Amino acid sequence: MHRGAFFIGRRGHRDPRTITPRPATDAMNATEPRILLTGFEPFGGDSANPSWEIARALDGWGCEGHRVHAALLPCVFGDALRRLDEALAAHRPALVVCLGLAGGRTEISVERVAINVDDARIPDNSGRQPVDTAVEPGGPAAYFSTLPIKAIARDVRAAGIAAGVSNTAGTFVCNHVFYALMHRLATRPGLAHARGGFVHVPDTPAMPLADQVAGIRQALRTAVLTRHDLRETAGREH
Repeated sequence: MHRGAFFIGRRGHRDPRTITPRPATDAMNATEPRILLTGFEPFGGDSANPSWEIARALDGWGCEGHRVHAALLPCVFGDALRRLDEALAAHRPALVVCLGLAGGRTEISVERVAINVDDARIPDNSGRQPVDTAVEPGGPAAYFSTLPIKAIARDVRAAGIAAGVSNTAGTFVCNHVFYALMHRLATRPGLAHARGGFVHVPDTPAMPLADQVAGIRQALRTAVLTRHDLRETAGREH
């Protein structure tokens, strides 16, 4: 069974594309462990996506001896994974945190689990709308995040920013990327020591962008410093 996996049953902004992966030979930080922080382009008619605004705000930030590298993902099934693969190859990160927008939520949501299904309620930015399709055919039913999700939520709250653990990342492109990331970390030898997961952020009317940036900054710090998660309740009845 893959690491972190389980089976169920049978089986005015700058152009967001202006930040590109730095080559792994970047002299300024070639020896520093890397954090890959991804965000999405706008979708659903929006003009901006806070997940990308956060990622590019933290691009280049030094976090407890690690360096953050931001990467923009298209909100497109399949294409997002190709872009993720490019960023993983360019940076060989020690830690990967993918961000996505969850409209309607009011807190930073640290996701617990990714499931092996694409089931799009709306088309993506290229008009694709998969229904009941596996992210990775033959892969496990689900993967758990390897981030310290409860510690992250606690520390973000301690910083005065609303946060919690979420038990569903949906079935749109966010979950598509989350599952694919965890599958890669579990199955690719070159990524065997990397940890990763997914965090949903609210829209800016629900939480100011500055607070979201501060919350993700704290989340990254906790992820770097915490190897063993808290043992405290974060469950829900539904």
